[in-house]
Amino acid sequence: MLVPHNDLVDGPQPMEVAPAETASAVDAQSVDDPPSARFTWTIDSFSRLNSKKLYSDIFVVGGYKWRILIFPKGNNVDHLSMYLDVADSATLPYGWSRYAQFSLSVVNQIHQKYSIRKDTQHQFNARESDWGFTSFMPLGELYDPGRGYLVNDTCIVEADVAVRRVIDYWSHDSKKETGYVGLKNQGATCYMNSLLQTLYHIPYFRKAVYHMPTTENDMPSGSIPLALQSLFYKLQYSDTSVATKELTKSFGWDTYDSFMQHDVQELNRVLCEKLEDKMKLDVKGCRDVYASFDKYVEVERLEGDNKYHAEQHGLQDARKGVLFIDFPPVLQLQLKRFEYDFMRDTMVKINDRYEFPLQLDLDREDGKYLSPEADRSVRNLYMLHSVLVHSGGVHGGHYYAYIRPTLADQWFKFDDERVTKEDVKRALEEQYGVTTDKSRFNNSPFKFTKYSNAYMLVYIRESDKEKIICNVDEKDIAEHLRIRLKKEQEEKEQKRKEKAEAHLYTIIKVARNEDLLEQIGKDIYFDLVDHDKVSYFFEEVAKEYGIPVQFQRFWLWAKRQNHTYRPNRPLTPQEEAQSVGQLREVSNKANNAELKLFLEVEFGQGIGKPVEILTKLNKMAGFSSDQEIELYEEIKFEPNVMCEHIDKKLTFRASQLEDGDIICFQKCPQVGSGAQHRYPDVPSFLEYVHNRQVVRFRSLEKPKEDEFCLELSKLHNYDDVVERVAHHLGFDDPSKIRLTSHNCYSQQPKPQPIKYRGVDHLSDMLVHYNQVVIHTIRLPKQSTVGDVINDLKTKVELSHPSAELRLLEVFYHKIYKIFPHNEKIENINDQYWTLRAEEIPEEEKNLVPNDRLIHVYHFMKDPAQNQQVQNFGEPFFLVIHEGETLAEVKVRIQKKLQVPDEEFAKWKFAFLSLGRPEYLQDSDIVSSRFQRRDVYGAWEQYLGLEHSDNAPKRSFAANQNRHTFEKPVKIYN
Repeated sequence: MLVPHNDLVDGPQPMEVAPAETASAVDAQSVDDPPSARFTWTIDSFSRLNSKKLYSDIFVVGGYKWRILIFPKGNNVDHLSMYLDVADSATLPYGWSRYAQFSLSVVNQIHQKYSIRKDTQHQFNARESDWGFTSFMPLGELYDPGRGYLVNDTCIVEADVAVRRVIDYWSHDSKKETGYVGLKNQGATCYMNSLLQTLYHIPYFRKAVYHMPTTENDMPSGSIPLALQSLFYKLQYSDTSVATKELTKSFGWDTYDSFMQHDVQELNRVLCEKLEDKMKLDVKGCRDVYASFDKYVEVERLEGDNKYHAEQHGLQDARKGVLFIDFPPVLQLQLKRFEYDFMRDTMVKINDRYEFPLQLDLDREDGKYLSPEADRSVRNLYMLHSVLVHSGGVHGGHYYAYIRPTLADQWFKFDDERVTKEDVKRALEEQYGVTTDKSRFNNSPFKFTKYSNAYMLVYIRESDKEKIICNVDEKDIAEHLRIRLKKEQEEKEQKRKEKAEAHLYTIIKVARNEDLLEQIGKDIYFDLVDHDKVSYFFEEVAKEYGIPVQFQRFWLWAKRQNHTYRPNRPLTPQEEAQSVGQLREVSNKANNAELKLFLEVEFGQGIGKPVEILTKLNKMAGFSSDQEIELYEEIKFEPNVMCEHIDKKLTFRASQLEDGDIICFQKCPQVGSGAQHRYPDVPSFLEYVHNRQVVRFRSLEKPKEDEFCLELSKLHNYDDVVERVAHHLGFDDPSKIRLTSHNCYSQQPKPQPIKYRGVDHLSDMLVHYNQVVIHTIRLPKQSTVGDVINDLKTKVELSHPSAELRLLEVFYHKIYKIFPHNEKIENINDQYWTLRAEEIPEEEKNLVPNDRLIHVYHFMKDPAQNQQVQNFGEPFFLVIHEGETLAEVKVRIQKKLQVPDEEFAKWKFAFLSLGRPEYLQDSDIVSSRFQRRDVYGAWEQYLGLEHSDNAPKRSFAANQNRHTFEKPVKIYN
């Protein structure tokens, strides 16, 4: 991601300026113009320019209108700022996009070789109609007459623009466009996808995989050969991208393993069962593949203090080296792009330029790489087949592959799900690595590092081409495997068809009285086509339950003000005559996303009294007909239980009981009986039901096997839990039980056990199992943030009816923006930023003139990065009052975050400005540290809470940081 920070002096950066002025009219150009061209702009009286920004004349490349935009005095920096701008962006149609590779240059008019040039590429659109370099070159160098960039007060600027065809990846059909399909990324499996595509496109290897012995009883999830056969079959015959979950399951991987990023060489070694110390070619210090081979076979002299120890002959002068007896038909060359830096005590990636040819001749210089006994009749001339690329750094990145499957001139880029045609330059030259630009006057060349470069090469011997690039078709697949895979493909196609036609159907969920009584939580549903009549649905219910149509009456459910759902009203005769699709529209008007019906059980009349139904209730519960019972109404169950006693003497209407309300009842407690009940009344029992939790227990020695389950309460304390476990296991002493929490990410026990009485309740032990509710909001593009908030209010539980929400922009654990309610949602960029909605605390609504609203962030110091401050966790706002000490602020923070005293005592508090902490004492006045005025970058001044980050660290393919732990690639089956 490119971020517009002033301290980033190199690299392309987006520009924040007012919209471009309308360009002067230019005659339309033919779209047959050359796709690349150079434009030279001579600017006279440069030092006397008064305008903040200046546009060049318009020039046309590839049928598109462009112009150069410069800021002669810098765009809020002390550097010349220069951008390429789409000249007619204001008049282009909605959704326009164009892609260009370009370079911008300031010509040195004294020594041409010292001209400054910078390259980049960008997909231009309405939101990013200009792109370039905010810090192109220091103004001091530009305006120095002796440097040669300003001669006779004239500056010469050049732009080289190459327009590429824009690929609409949303609608891109890889199979249709290229004849090949991609592989889906499970999270961080791009390293595996690139290798699998390379192996698949070696037909001889693919045929060998099809010939591996498998049986009809094998399951793909437990058999690597079968999973690999299935994957290759789908790559060959599927029309859409293929999933790799079956293969990773056959490795014995869980979801967590799929999100761990490894490298191609490691997976290739494990998958093909090669040796750990297989041949790798050095990149550092070598300009190309031949130089690496020269270094590999270099002879080392063992003499002097470094003599070779020969058995029975002692120390002897010797020459040590390596020569090859033969080379394989398919040559895989691993490039050593990563090495350990002993000076910095860390792994580093080598981005040095490293060239590799289309044709590799290993017989060069009279076969100097071959041993004397090698077969010289074999011609070791190889053709490049695949280039596996790593883009990124040592802590993470992305893998993809350039492959020419038939060794023809056409190359293809396999990037996870997408397959695109590419030219040879993209596959070779652009993957060599670092490039050097001629630059500064002081003859110290500026290097622009390319972080995407070749990581593994595959060559095929020319004499073996016909054998390796062979024809593979269905006859090469065993019959039982072919039948099985075809059936799987047909089932997948059927599911796809059902999914595509799902909008034609309506699912009607039916709740019966028996279901509500048993609380089984099981949906009974009927799948009907939208144009079916409701009367047809009645007939289906009659077949299922044996209830005649004339005795059926269904009720629509409705959402009440307290967010509960209850049967609201019966269907009208007119609605019963409608189609299912029309009935669903009626249901959706009541803000009910699903069509749910209640099959009526007649119970009582509104003018009747609860006392009149006691006999019926006793019969339902199996009590005697004269049993005295107490009645309660369950008003709501979530998020808290609300239950009220019902006066049996009042009418239903007087008790505010209506259709769909829930009545709970129990035996009347006998006075003086002395009986002790765990849950003496309905409210306490409902509270138990609300908090009960079925907990699975596993032996620490067998963390993947369930031992037993217990029904516990989330409110149980530590002693209650171990007592129940000990009772189940038959132990007399519960103190002998030691519990360890489960890590929901690694699916393994946590490293440290739970301390004795170290938690208040069972819910604290199961914190990672809190249910996450996903709310989907669909709004027109022209909607505003206010519309989002209003929609969200109807979907979430607020602390009180008048609570207000706000939308925040969060990035790297800092709050950067509070969105105004009138901002259009189409202007919000959620590609990198996290959007967070939250309630506005009451104290923020009642600020007095001397109150301050400050940012509060969690942070820690990274010892691996010279104690650099690293933010983590959820940031938040806090109101601080004038004269308030840190000790007083800490009390409010602890209450807000609900941190235990023992842990909170370890926290440190600091005022941070631009990443530099100033630690505070309890007696310090907090407000005195914060400026009284709003400043740019307010998020860079904050109250920091320093403590360890105890949250599980997860590794992601993108945006990966140092706080991750890595596991080696393992195949378990």
